[in-house]
Amino acid sequence: MAIIITDECINCGACEPECPNNAIYEGGDEWRMSDGTDLKGDYTLMDGSSVDADATQKPVSDDLYYIVPDKCTECKGFHDEPQCAAVCPVDCCVDDENVRETEEALLAKKSKLHL
Repeated sequence: MAIIITDECINCGACEPECPNNAIYEGGDEWRMSDGTDLKGDYTLMDGSSVDADATQKPVSDDLYYIVPDKCTECKGFHDEPQCAAVCPVDCCVDDENVRETEEALLAKKSKLHL
């Protein structure tokens, strides 16, 4: 599963630099699949749609820091635990019960993001 940032977020930004996939963005910021990854060209998102890796996407949240599920690997292949959750001072980086992925799927996603 991916990690989400709940509305208890205090917008401190501690999580953003810790993400090895550059999956965390400040509220209102547009995102790209290519940010912090090796992706180029077309990329198929988890919902089956295809985007250009360099194309800007609408923010997931306008007010709070947010995590792009298509880029979140729960730090699998990098760390023993999600780093956003490890550094969050208010424990608002939690499992997203709506996005379930196996460890194998997370590691495969990591391999796609970082060649």
